[in-house]
Amino acid sequence: MLCIRRIPCIRRLPWVSYAISPVLFIILFAFLLIACGSRGYASTPVPYRPPTLESAATPLPTFPPESFIENPPVETPALTVAPDCSNGLLFIEDLTIPDGTLTAPGTILDKRWRVQNTGTCNWDERYRMKEIAGPELGAAPEQRLYPARSGSEATIRIQFTAPAEADTYRSAWQAYDPEDRPFGDPFFIQVVVQP
Repeated sequence: MLCIRRIPCIRRLPWVSYAISPVLFIILFAFLLIACGSRGYASTPVPYRPPTLESAATPLPTFPPESFIENPPVETPALTVAPDCSNGLLFIEDLTIPDGTLTAPGTILDKRWRVQNTGTCNWDERYRMKEIAGPELGAAPEQRLYPARSGSEATIRIQFTAPAEADTYRSAWQAYDPEDRPFGDPFFIQVVVQP
């Protein structure tokens, strides 16, 4: 008998031994492999299939077209441009072709002026410059004004052609806002054509 202090004695059964026999070890190891063997890394993953809705047993309700109430048309008010800013142009200097320059008939004249936007409006693609006095000298009488932000300087450029006849020619130009109102200093080209 096997007795431990303060625990009643356990009788030893004849068929149980205290040492684990090799046969018992193999049987336990086999059960362990069977229980865990099919869940290894080599198993084929099952693809995910999202759930689908079954077709509705009852059709969705339909409404006749006359049951809908149309919204009345909304009138858009006409846009009015409030003068939130002011326009201004200050002539600073001639960059090319100073006044009184001698030129030959038919010469292409690339005239450039430096100006400053002294207004609070930014000049965009709606701003124009127009010929206001003198001959056009081969230039279009209305052209786009170079875009400039308020307070910045800009270079205005127009290409002219000297006339065929000898004389003194002066062509004056003016900036115009989107409402076709002139503003700022006029700027001009003055050349003397000599054969």
